[in-house]
Amino acid sequence: MAGTISRGIKAPIIREGDDIVKIVVDSVLSAAKEDGFQLKEKDVICVTEAVVARADGNYASTEDIAADVKAKLGGETVGVVFPILSRNRFAICLRGIAKGAKKVVLMLSYPSDEVGNHLFDMDVLDDSGVNPYTDVLSLEDYRKAFGYIKHPFTGVDYVDYYASLIKEEGAEAEIVFANHPEAIVKFTKNVLCCDIHSRERSKRRILAAGGEKVFTLSEILTSSVNGSGFNPQYGLLGSNKATENTVKLFPKNAQEVAENIQKEIQAQTGVHVEAMIYGDGAFKDPVGKIWELADPVVGAGYTDGLIGLPNEVKLKYLADNDFADLSGEALADAIRQRIREKDKDLKGDMVSEGTTPRRLTDLIGSLCDLTSGSGDKGTPIVLVQNYFNNYAN
Repeated sequence: MAGTISRGIKAPIIREGDDIVKIVVDSVLSAAKEDGFQLKEKDVICVTEAVVARADGNYASTEDIAADVKAKLGGETVGVVFPILSRNRFAICLRGIAKGAKKVVLMLSYPSDEVGNHLFDMDVLDDSGVNPYTDVLSLEDYRKAFGYIKHPFTGVDYVDYYASLIKEEGAEAEIVFANHPEAIVKFTKNVLCCDIHSRERSKRRILAAGGEKVFTLSEILTSSVNGSGFNPQYGLLGSNKATENTVKLFPKNAQEVAENIQKEIQAQTGVHVEAMIYGDGAFKDPVGKIWELADPVVGAGYTDGLIGLPNEVKLKYLADNDFADLSGEALADAIRQRIREKDKDLKGDMVSEGTTPRRLTDLIGSLCDLTSGSGDKGTPIVLVQNYFNNYAN
């Protein structure tokens, strides 16, 4: 009778140099033995990106960040455009950026950052007389219009906090507020675009407006600096605070780890599972208004069976429309038969209206992120079972 099962699996505390594939496989097989379940074909073994990067030792210091920023942006005045408001995700990166510049012009979007962390409430903006589509505000303008507001969850005034980080690293800080990235060229033509999912658009607009040295966070630490960790595809994007002067980068070996987990499970059990390394899930907090999307992707690495989108019919649509005259077992049989006969691609078909048109890796990764949590559950591995089953089987 069970449908999808998402099972958090405990693992040892993982340190740099540990064999992450062995730990994951051993943990899953031990859990199966102890808790009395069996691995099945198309089960999905998921591992949070944090422990994969930790085992690989993919760390960098603020000095490493500073060296790369200075080499690429010149070491004078650097515009830092649209960073998210996060002590965990961006604060240490900002320290490194400031260490590699003489002055930082920090341009924040308002009233919130890209992922929904608010500087102040939207209702305050409505009553301020400020036009967020056109107005570029100085720090004085901002304080006059909106005052000193602390984040409701963290209790931090991110404007003051980020300014203090820049100054602590010996750089001059100028804070401005705008929602069009090209506004930065009035202050400096050397720019680091720190937004996540809109970074290429921001870079393109800044270059078109006269920007000269323009990079994104995904172009910082794409290769090792003084022996540091790196990520050739995402650079600093997806990094987390490790200590007050180091960050853990997004894993650079995620695809390899996912494929090796699949191979090792096959070798030990004969069962063909799928595997993925996951980051932030793609969902929004309806109260805090925060999108859980600080990583560049949800699926950092995954096996081939997780490529694509769901191809599902909507059961309630069939029950209310095609089979409205049926009930009981006759209705169930009719729906099962329709599922068995469904087209291989239901895109645009009304019978699939209301199903979730998102990639499998985004859906499964979101499920895993919610299951593993971000605190002390101690379950960096999640086993998802029966995900590919449906009402007909």
